[in-house]
Amino acid sequence: MRALTEIHLEEVKSIVKTGRVLTKESDRFSYSFDGSFGTFLPDAVIQTKSVEELAALVRLANRELIPLYPRGQATSLSGGPLPVKGGLVLDLSVMDHVLEVHEEDLVAVVSPGVLTADIHRAAEERGLMYPPDPSSSHVSTIGGNLAENSGGPKGLKYGVTKDYVIGLEVITPEGEIIKTGGRTVKNVTGYDLTKLIVGSEGTLGIITKAVLKLIPKPKASTTMMAIFDSLADAGKAISNMLTAGILPSKMELMDQASIIAVEQFEPLGLPVDAAALILIELDGHPAALQEEADEAAALCQSVGAREVRMPKNKSEEAELWKARKLVSPAIVRIKPTKISEDATVPRSKIPDMCKRLEKIREEYGIHLVVFGHAGDGNLHPNIICDKNDTEEMKRVEQAVEEIFKAAVELGGTLSGEHGIGLMKAPFMEMELGAAGLDMMKRIKAAWDPNNIMNPGKIFPEPGQKLELS
Repeated sequence: MRALTEIHLEEVKSIVKTGRVLTKESDRFSYSFDGSFGTFLPDAVIQTKSVEELAALVRLANRELIPLYPRGQATSLSGGPLPVKGGLVLDLSVMDHVLEVHEEDLVAVVSPGVLTADIHRAAEERGLMYPPDPSSSHVSTIGGNLAENSGGPKGLKYGVTKDYVIGLEVITPEGEIIKTGGRTVKNVTGYDLTKLIVGSEGTLGIITKAVLKLIPKPKASTTMMAIFDSLADAGKAISNMLTAGILPSKMELMDQASIIAVEQFEPLGLPVDAAALILIELDGHPAALQEEADEAAALCQSVGAREVRMPKNKSEEAELWKARKLVSPAIVRIKPTKISEDATVPRSKIPDMCKRLEKIREEYGIHLVVFGHAGDGNLHPNIICDKNDTEEMKRVEQAVEEIFKAAVELGGTLSGEHGIGLMKAPFMEMELGAAGLDMMKRIKAAWDPNNIMNPGKIFPEPGQKLELS
């Protein structure tokens, strides 16, 4: 990797005719961090809507071995866009000019800077739905969602981002503009490069346009809240419901710590004496919903739910989902630092993972809050701490490693939706093994022989460890 010189900078400025090149330290600092840990100052920041200008910049960077870091809104919780080697940050959030819904083909065509929530609104205005719904959808860009293969509460029934991407326009690490897939749902021409790029975290190229599959919006939905005196029993309810043939659109778990935090933040009448609660949303045809809701409630009670609350109207339903959305802002009032993990396990192992998390909480004496998209095994163990407390942060680092180990030992994965980025790179071999990790490195080397595209991510540096303090 080479540092950006004045000669390089002059060439960059000559390429970027329609956008901006930011070099002031105050501007560059604004692009030095994301939603995780660490601060890394880029040499310059590029803002342009021109795909041709971006491609020319990539050719320059590839020739001169200058690191490139594609970036959306930097809501990443894994260090995905951090410019750890300096170089150029490419601010793709400015590429928000294309949002087309083609009802006849059930697709949307979007540029990478479009907010995911805007895609939701545009689809719903036409009676359609774009199902992937990360909790950050109101602020995160679709480009970032594509890079990280984001999920969300609806992932249980409808899948994650990669399941709805059927075509891409991509700038390769050597500066070529290619198209993968297309606007047809069926496409088996050659290797599926679309699926390879989605979730590659910016290490294989720059996504400049995407074709997204849309589906008809369900005609109705209903919500319920099941209350438990045992976190493990809540885990059993989740597992048993799915094996019983009930497939909710959402199934969200909150443990006692998160319930208490929300009630202290904004009283909503949640049961603070409960060990856990599950919020369940069912959707489909109105004629079938009530029967399915009754069956789901009975199943929860059969495995230990002390109460199942059924909202009387949409306003009460909204209050329940508001409680889930308030967990993150509520828990950061306890201590200033929040470490949000997304270790994911097979659904049948949810009760076991809940027990392991309780043990980790006790062993390391940490403030561990458990919530998340439990229906697909995607738990969010959040550790609330103070990064200025060195001793506490050492315990937190050990606890995070134990969380990863627990997930992998139970047949799960390091990440269900946040990606690997910088934060989880040291643990990749734990899940993939040496041969599996080497195969991914070989793919990266074939696509990006000069390693200019988001270097320092996914693959661990020699001796790299998790550092939060």
